[in-house]
Amino acid sequence: MANRNLLLIFVIVSFFVHSSLSQPLKTTCNGVFLSYNYTGGYPIPPTDPTNQPYRFESTVTVLNNGRDELKSWSVFIGFQNNEVLVSATNALLADGRSLPAFVGNGTVLVGSSNTGLKSAIETAGDLTQMEVIIQLVGTRFGNRNGTLDAPLPLNLTLANDGYSCPSPTRQGNELQLCCTRDLNAPSNITLENFQPRKDGDLIIMYDIIRTYETDYWAQVSISNHNPLGRLDNWKLSWDWTRGEFIYAMKGAYPSVVDTTGCVFGPQGQHYKEMDFSQALNCERSPTIVDLPPTRANDTQIGLIPFCCRNGTILPPNMDPSKSVSAFQMQVFKMPPDLNRTEFFPPLNWKINGTFSSNFQCGPPVQVSPSHTCACGCNNPSQTCNANEPALLLPSESLLVPFENRTAEALKWAELKRRDVRNPLPCGNNCGVSINWHLLSDYRDGWTARITLFNWGDTDFANWVAAVQLDKAGPGFEKAYSFNGSVLPNSSNIIFMQGLPDFNYLVAEMDGANPRKDPRVPGTQQSVLSFTKKKTPGIDVADGDGFPMRVFFNGEERSVHSLQYVQPTTVARQSQLIVLSALY
Repeated sequence: MANRNLLLIFVIVSFFVHSSLSQPLKTTCNGVFLSYNYTGGYPIPPTDPTNQPYRFESTVTVLNNGRDELKSWSVFIGFQNNEVLVSATNALLADGRSLPAFVGNGTVLVGSSNTGLKSAIETAGDLTQMEVIIQLVGTRFGNRNGTLDAPLPLNLTLANDGYSCPSPTRQGNELQLCCTRDLNAPSNITLENFQPRKDGDLIIMYDIIRTYETDYWAQVSISNHNPLGRLDNWKLSWDWTRGEFIYAMKGAYPSVVDTTGCVFGPQGQHYKEMDFSQALNCERSPTIVDLPPTRANDTQIGLIPFCCRNGTILPPNMDPSKSVSAFQMQVFKMPPDLNRTEFFPPLNWKINGTFSSNFQCGPPVQVSPSHTCACGCNNPSQTCNANEPALLLPSESLLVPFENRTAEALKWAELKRRDVRNPLPCGNNCGVSINWHLLSDYRDGWTARITLFNWGDTDFANWVAAVQLDKAGPGFEKAYSFNGSVLPNSSNIIFMQGLPDFNYLVAEMDGANPRKDPRVPGTQQSVLSFTKKKTPGIDVADGDGFPMRVFFNGEERSVHSLQYVQPTTVARQSQLIVLSALY
């Protein structure tokens, strides 16, 4: 009996040892497994004994067996037989070229729809989320004497940063290798596990700024980083891959407004109650164009920073504030992507313009979010620092255009013997600035004056503004020169609009003597009164009397606080603070 047990144990041990030795690399790899498998091919016309073309079919497999998600995977294939790639499922060329394309010197493939491969740990071993299989079809060249019966690439490797890959091993018609994380390997991946940002003449950012169950708002920005190049009348296009469609836009517009594809397609079946006559575009490959400057302050389709310039993007050395173009759009999604966190960026981006049609766009990669631009960020140049705190200014500088404030700031700093940074902080360059002044602070109440300055070239008719005062809102009593009231169902947001026949915020205009006086902004202002009976313990001068959020024409704007040394008539001698909202 003992011998039988001993024999049984021996057999079992031998089985496991033999099994582990024979397990394929795909199973034993604890990193990212790659393989290139030549599955077949045959000669195709024309007949050429010296350089015969052949059809080839291959399969590339990328499997994430590591602990971490592989974001934005990319694979280098070292083709060596003058290959022309005709089709590739689930992948794109990293350099943005369309197929067919010559790849005989090697090429990098990136994901099309499935750009990130999750780990087995976070998916319980679900291969559909861990693995991508790419079917390649193309043309190769070679002699007919059989020397290229198994035309494999010269090399195969993972192109993502932070991985170490050995040379591939060959097994028949297949190349295999296992890449592992290497802490010493070059890597630009951030702590948030975003991919490094890429350099280019033009950089296109696709930022999700608001998200809902069925749709989201995206901001698309195009920035010019070529010191000499410019783009005129730009046209931007891409491919949707998940049945998405554009419902609304601000700052740009589709070249074709057409929703028939939705009405008679799966979108119409899913969104049965939607009025598609209000949507904009249902093309799989829409083309977007910029709006003219006359639409910049249009409350329906304008009012986006850097929009509406007839498609002109200047070199940054010429005018940094005009080296960026941007727009926003509302995108509706289709099942199974109906949740707040599921997003698939458009692919196959293309951009061209008048005399500029040779741009090649690479595939999108996930990077850290952009800062949605507000005051101070639309003048990116080496002559100012957007991260420096603002310089102190005298109160009369409020009526000085931004381009003339540098001299005022330097004079004030010299007069008050204050340090001046080099480079200087950037001006806020706001189209509309909203200034909040504390006027008085007494035992039973207090007052403030709000002033709207329009530094732009377009008038605002029927403007509306709002401020959020978290602690002081319940004490609001009256706006003397505006229509002001606390929003229904809110105790801390004060809604304001112009009085009848006075609700027009005019554009900037020439000064009294245009030859020597700076231009003057259009203004609207009102005093607001507050009681302290409903807000016991409020400390107005210490911050409770200042808005936390600012809105103009329905859009929330970034708030910047600038302290001035000229004290106001507040009892506690609080310094004047200005809140500026870009518009």
